[in-house]
Amino acid sequence: MGVSDAPPPEETLALLGDEYARAILIATRSEPMTADALAEALDAAPSTVYDRIDDLTGAGFLSEVTRTDDRGNHYAEYRARLDRLGLELTDEGFELAVSHRDRDETAARLHALWSDLR
Repeated sequence: MGVSDAPPPEETLALLGDEYARAILIATRSEPMTADALAEALDAAPSTVYDRIDDLTGAGFLSEVTRTDDRGNHYAEYRARLDRLGLELTDEGFELAVSHRDRDETAARLHALWSDLR
């Protein structure tokens, strides 16, 4: 698992303080899901889910893979990248360390493309 730079602690804590953001991360930890599937699973408005997806993707906590269905339509699936979050109190304030799951995004996209071509 690789450790990367974290967004500012205040932004990260505010984002993870949101129940929908946490629920999206939990739901997408094991397998990717579409925004529509997330909205249904969380009993949330699609606009709420899309807003949280944007926030989580921007923070680097969620990845997006584009897939193609049998009719050639494209759609996005989302998967949690966040694995571990560490918070440390220092003399200057708080510091965050974020660990992402060991997933090579290029390999995941190639796998998704290959699966779609079959």
